[in-house]
Amino acid sequence: MNNDLSIILTASLVSASCALLGCFLILRKMAMVGDAISHAVLPGIVIAFLVSGSRDSVTMLLGAGIIGMFTTFLIEFFHKKARLQTDASIGVTFTWLFAIGVVLISLFAGKVDLDQDCVLYGEIAYVPLDVIITQGGINLGPKALYVSGIILIVNLLFIFLAYRKLFLTTFDPAFASAIGISTALWHYAIMGAVSMTTVASFESVGAILVVALLIAPAATAYLITDNFKMMLALACLFGVLSSIGGYYLAVWLDGSIAGAIATISGLLFGLVMILSPTHGLFFKKIKAVAH
Repeated sequence: MNNDLSIILTASLVSASCALLGCFLILRKMAMVGDAISHAVLPGIVIAFLVSGSRDSVTMLLGAGIIGMFTTFLIEFFHKKARLQTDASIGVTFTWLFAIGVVLISLFAGKVDLDQDCVLYGEIAYVPLDVIITQGGINLGPKALYVSGIILIVNLLFIFLAYRKLFLTTFDPAFASAIGISTALWHYAIMGAVSMTTVASFESVGAILVVALLIAPAATAYLITDNFKMMLALACLFGVLSSIGGYYLAVWLDGSIAGAIATISGLLFGLVMILSPTHGLFFKKIKAVAH
């Protein structure tokens, strides 16, 4: 597999995973949870390194995953118990945890090879360099490709098996509670999936790109259709288109791949915002003039 294809495939798999969960986040008005988790996991990564003494991916992902789940718990705790609005809960939680991570790094920076850049901002251009090689010397391809593929499969299975409960708790939580479905349980289930996806993805593609892919494709699909299943499919499509278009834009400009993918995501959103038949500004203007 050549380097171009492995980068595009990895970005596409990550974008599809993020887009699926992003649809739920947007409809639940929790779009910035991905951003919160991507920053709040910093202390988990640092603590995992200090405890294990290793920058092994599994150890760091475990530490980040635990803090990611703790982040979602704190956001919900502040929202319910302290009666803060959701956006305020997110802001308080992730800035506090991120600051703790920065303090830990500053305390131990002289002893360890660890900084904010290496633990928070991956570089998708390096995906082809981190490969899996068997004991027999067989190159199985980039590790990020397998990780992102597994995450996508897990997310698809999660949504497929729990679709009815996820749908009801997203669109009508009062009715879901009335028929015995635990809204809190499924809230944490979705937040757990977001945490897993964010943490597993940002090592290879970067935290900023993960946040962009969680929000932009889902928001773009939201402007086109009112059918939820169609929204899920369109969000994945826009994520993949952003990945392909962004990669070739980066090659053309000789610039950042992650930045180019996020840029294409924003451009697609802008085009749909103007031209969408249902919610587009252009068609709304025409209807207003017609009336």
